[in-house]
Amino acid sequence: MKPIIFTLILFALVSCKESKKQENIDTENLYANTWVKEIKLDTDAKWQANSETNEGVQKMKNSIKEQKTNTLSEYHQLAQKLNNDKNYVIKNCTMKGDSHDNLHIWLLPLLAKINILSEVKTIKEALKIKESIKDHINKYEDYFE
Repeated sequence: MKPIIFTLILFALVSCKESKKQENIDTENLYANTWVKEIKLDTDAKWQANSETNEGVQKMKNSIKEQKTNTLSEYHQLAQKLNNDKNYVIKNCTMKGDSHDNLHIWLLPLLAKINILSEVKTIKEALKIKESIKDHINKYEDYFE
């Protein structure tokens, strides 16, 4: 699973117009949202995100809200939808500087979580990662506008 996570991280870094060196994500801390210890505000204000990024995050929220998740297949479908929404954010990334760097702090653990959701083997595991993803996506508004 680590090679897949590394590939996703590499894709995210290459796809954006600017990037900074990222550390490997510790999958044991993904559920705890430890990334919030790293992310910063713009002084005491939220970072200005480009409209496409905001739109992509809204698409992720809608996917979580609208996709039924009663079976493993439906959880895997949610992972695919979230992956497409995430790809929209990455493809349309125009942010630069500190706002861009902080977006990566938020985005990279989310990539790993979506990957985990796509590979879950039990409903219990799927529910746990879905709730973590939902919480993660909702925290976007704490840092970006």
